[in-house]
Amino acid sequence: MNVKKFSTFLILLIAAVGIFFLPAVRVLSISGRKNPDKVFYSAAAFKEGFIISYTHSVNKGRVHDYYSFLPDRTLELYKTQFVSYGAGIPEPEETPGAFFTVTNDGYFIENLNRKVPRLVMAVGIVANHSIAAGSEFDSGKEKFFTDYFEPQTSLILEYKKVSVFSYMRHKL
Repeated sequence: MNVKKFSTFLILLIAAVGIFFLPAVRVLSISGRKNPDKVFYSAAAFKEGFIISYTHSVNKGRVHDYYSFLPDRTLELYKTQFVSYGAGIPEPEETPGAFFTVTNDGYFIENLNRKVPRLVMAVGIVANHSIAAGSEFDSGKEKFFTDYFEPQTSLILEYKKVSVFSYMRHKL
C-alpha cells in the first residue's frame, strides 16, 4: 500500500472512530444516581420532550408533568395535568404568566416555564412513575420506571450529548 492510500485510509479510520465515539447525539439520559452505569438513552422518540406521570400520594389521581428541552440543554416544566389538588401541586399564581384551565381530561396549569438543569427523582412504590415521549400523553406508550429500576432508586434525567456507541449500547 502506498503512502497516499495509507494516509487516506488512516484519515477515514480516525474520522469513523471519532464519529462513533465522540459525543454527538442529543439524548434524554436516565440514570441511577448511585449507579451511573445503569443508564438508558432515548433520542428520536423524545425529540419533542417527555411526560413524567405518577399517582399522587394524597388524592390518588394521576399527575402528568410535561417537559421540553431547551437549546442550552436544560429541561423546562411547561405544563401539569391532574385530577384534583393535593400537596405539591403548583398554584398558577406562583408563576407569572401561568394559567389554569379545566377540561374533560382534568385540570391543567400551563405556561409554568420552570427550568431545571436536570430532574432528580425517586422511583416510587405507590406512585408508579412512568415516562412517555412527546407532548401529548398516550397511556399506551408510557414506560414504567419499575420495569428498568428497583423501587426507591434515585434517578437523574438530563438532556445531554453522547456518542453513537454509547447511545446504541444504552438505548431505552
